[in-house]
Amino acid sequence: METIGKIRRRHLLGNENISTVARSLNLSRNTVKKYLKATEAPRYQRQHQPHPRLGSFLETLTTWLEQDHHLPKAQRRTARRLFECLQAEGYAGAYDSIQRHVKTWKATKPGTLQPTQAFVPLSFPAGEACQFDWSYEQVVLGGATQTIKLAHFRLAHSRQPFVIAYPRETQEMVMDAHVQAFAFFGGAPRKMIYDNLKTVVDAIFAGKSRRFNSRHLALANHYLFEPVACTPASGWEKGQVENQVGNIREWLFTPTPRFTDFAALNIWLAQRCRELGQRKHPQQPVTIADALQEERPKLTPITMPFDSYVEQSLRVSSTCLVMVDRNRYSVPAQWAGKVVSVRVSAHQIRAVAEGVEIASHARHFGREQLVCEPWHYVPILETKPGALRHGTPFVEWVLPAGIETVRQALLKQPKGDRAFADLLLAAREAGVEPLEVACQLALELRSLNAAVILNELRRLTEPPRPATLDVTDGLQLKDAPAANCQRYDSLLEANHG
Repeated sequence: METIGKIRRRHLLGNENISTVARSLNLSRNTVKKYLKATEAPRYQRQHQPHPRLGSFLETLTTWLEQDHHLPKAQRRTARRLFECLQAEGYAGAYDSIQRHVKTWKATKPGTLQPTQAFVPLSFPAGEACQFDWSYEQVVLGGATQTIKLAHFRLAHSRQPFVIAYPRETQEMVMDAHVQAFAFFGGAPRKMIYDNLKTVVDAIFAGKSRRFNSRHLALANHYLFEPVACTPASGWEKGQVENQVGNIREWLFTPTPRFTDFAALNIWLAQRCRELGQRKHPQQPVTIADALQEERPKLTPITMPFDSYVEQSLRVSSTCLVMVDRNRYSVPAQWAGKVVSVRVSAHQIRAVAEGVEIASHARHFGREQLVCEPWHYVPILETKPGALRHGTPFVEWVLPAGIETVRQALLKQPKGDRAFADLLLAAREAGVEPLEVACQLALELRSLNAAVILNELRRLTEPPRPATLDVTDGLQLKDAPAANCQRYDSLLEANHG
């Protein structure tokens, strides 16, 4: 631009001809003529951009773009993710080459480029707000491809993400996700920003007025945060977590990851969230993890975790079962036909009666599964000992080795069902370990008799006898009384008199 100014001043103001200007500035006359017509510096743009490092990987990159083009939009890899995949293949070039090629390739495909929207930048004080959202992702669990529900959290100030996977997005899953997220962050924010989720919002009124679910309000009261619901169809009000959904899909779920189960997947997700915290904060000259350390004192401290369950009253069937989410769980036999309170959490099913927990099971997903605790049915054996042979809770019951050996031996004897049932009934109070020891002693004596085992069990569980006190030294008379029969006679006379 400075050269253009010199040429124009010398020619237009100094009246120098083009040849003189060209010689003095060591330029061609054609260049001087071109600059006299221009007011801005000329821009030189390559008609063909060389990419020597990308050249050998160009075919691979194009193949990946063609493959991704046939996938749902949520599963397509971005230019950044393609760059990382090429690096794993040995590519040592720059990201810009990948970005340019992807942009050029997409320009040839109709409908791949979307118009850019405009937004207002937002800022939040430390500890002020956290945004929440769900997304659906594809993973391979135990060798089978599944669609999982991923709960997203994003602290609006530090930008620290947290994600956790569930098989569903029911209310107990939402509450459990909050418990895990606040434990990860080291505290709770003052506000939680949501969409109008049915598991959070019961009714939507005019403006920002909402009626929140009572159980979710219990969660909010426990952690002392204010629930805030966005305007319907206004996802930009929680734009950080909306943007995070796409980023997490790109960074963690393309290509599709593989894990044995949800526990292994969530351990990996938590670790990756810590790794993402090492990236630079978009608005501060520190990492996201450093910003989280500064924000943590502003979060509400956690004194104890919230018990994130949904409660319902169910009647126990005659087979001592309650139905939860199309699966059946056992409760103790004495509650058959009665109503109990069932507390359903993300990973556990608990039955409560008269304020006491009477049963607890790991939660199962799927349909028509039977989850039995054999000890719940042992009292029934008192009147129905034959159920030991074909009762569903007892058929696959894994007992300690000694008890199982005794069981197999007794069931071959006449009235063995009754004999082994008596042992189990005795073990309800004594415990399994003493019964195992009693069975081992009977095996050593080669006396597989229920009476012998019960005798050993009582001997093992009877309370210890009190120690015999030795009083021979401490309670001896110093002055022994003299024998005097006249004292007795005097008493008789006094009585008759």
